This record gives sequence, C-alpha cells and structure tokens, in this order.
Amino acid sequence: MKYIFRYRGKNYSQKDIDVINQLIRQNPKDSRWALSKKLCQLWGWIQPNGALRDMVCRSFMLELHRAGHIQLPPKRSSPINYLANRKKPAHINIDLMPVSGKLSEIKPISIYQVRRTDKEILCNSLIEQFHYLTYCQPVGEHLKYLVLANERPIACFTWSSAPRHIGCRDKFIGWNADKRKSNIHLIAYNSRFLILPWVDVKFLASYLLSQMAKRISDDWSSLYNHPVYFLETFVDTEKFIGTSYQAANWIYLGKTTGRGKNDQTNKVNRSIKSVYGYPLISNFQKKLCE
Repeated sequence: MKYIFRYRGKNYSQKDIDVINQLIRQNPKDSRWALSKKLCQLWGWIQPNGALRDMVCRSFMLELHRAGHIQLPPKRSSPINYLANRKKPAHINIDLMPVSGKLSEIKPISIYQVRRTDKEILCNSLIEQFHYLTYCQPVGEHLKYLVLANERPIACFTWSSAPRHIGCRDKFIGWNADKRKSNIHLIAYNSRFLILPWVDVKFLASYLLSQMAKRISDDWSSLYNHPVYFLETFVDTEKFIGTSYQAANWIYLGKTTGRGKNDQTNKVNRSIKSVYGYPLISNFQKKLCE
C-alpha cells in the first residue's frame, strides 16, 4: 500500500485520508474539536485510562489540513493554552530547621502520592525553590510524591512518561522501534528527586528509592489503568556520580549522546548524562517486548 503522509512515526495512506474527508462531509456542522473526538472514537485513539487522545488527533488533522489533504471547518475559538502560560510555582514557607541523625531516628517516614491532591502545590513549590533544575511540568502521564518525616517535608519525587528513545536503554531492553512505540508507556522516568538541603540523613536517598520501587506501579495503575515495569533516570555526570541510585541497586545502562531528542547537527550541545534503570519485575524484557 502506498503511503502519502507521515505523522509521529506512522504512515497514512490515501484510504486513511479518505476516511477523514468522509467524516468531515458527514458532519458539516461539527467544529474541529468535535471532528477530532469522532475520529478518536472511530480509530480507537484512546488512552489506557479511557481518555481520548484528542490533542494528538487535533494536531494530526491540522497537519493534514495544512498539507492540503483535508479541508477543516473554520476555527471557531482559540482556547487558552494553560501549559504555554503556566506560572512558576509560588514559594511556600516551611520549617527550615535541620534534620539529621540516623534513618531510624527520623521515622516514621510517610510517602504521599500528591498528584491531583491539595499537597501537589507544596511539592511543586519545594522543587522550584530547592532543586538545581527548578520545577518543570512533567510530560504526559506523571505522578508526584511528597515525603514527610514526623509530618515535616524532607523530600520530593516526580515521575513522568519516559523519553521516546535512549540508545543504551533500548539496547538493554532489546526491543525494536515498533515495540518501543507500543510499550514506552510501561516505563516511568524519574525526572526530579529532591532531598531538601537541610536534611542530612545517611542512606535516606537509597531508602526512598527502594520504597518508590515497591509502590509506583500500583500507584500508576490507580491513576492511569496500566502498570509500569521499568524505571529509569538520568544523572548529570558534571554534577553527580549517582551514588544513591547505585546504592538502591539501580543498573548503569550507559551514557546519553549529549545531543537531545531533536538534534539535527550530530554535535554535543548539552551535558552528558549517565542512564540508570531499575526493573520492577523479573520478566520486564518480555513484558516490554510483547
């Protein structure tokens, strides 16, 4: 079959485009948004949690429109892009008294998944104030965690959708491009890990990573209706050596190229990162390659 259009790594034929044109003709009063929802339902573009992949579909139809393959109805409104206009998290004052001693001395330690809760604002604020990369809205599916010791914040995590391609990770898993596209949602990426600067407790970081590994798949399933089988993260080799991940038995997979995901120059333009991974089940490779 001859393909005439490519979008996000997938090819589309004239037959596919004819289906969209027929959908537009059959619904002449529909807005672009309504047409997108109908196409999602027609083609089964539905996320594991039941939500339509509406934003992807609308972008796809717009690209077809610009290329002259379809004729969309006139745009009726320009909705506010809250992601583009997102404000930085506000600073929230908390107790800055030092926390030190042995791990056993600061227990009980409580780990709360705060995504879509009233504690999410505090988690965002702490990362913005005290993480060297500051706060960045996680990509795609994501979870956030706030760690308390005796009801005082001591650490934060954010986990998000995994980068679509990391050479050393993909080689370690052993999947091909098609399997990666199908199953990349089964990996969670640790995009931020912050232990607050006034907290000095030996083994705390590796302990928290081990606790994360025990619960994150269940938490992911609760929010997104699918588990995760593998965890990954980057460690900036110019600043850190990854001691806490090593102590928590994460596996060193290799290094990034330092070129970024959309590089066209083949030249290093950012710091090299060490890539670490952590399998959550023994047969993770089989699950990820199914």
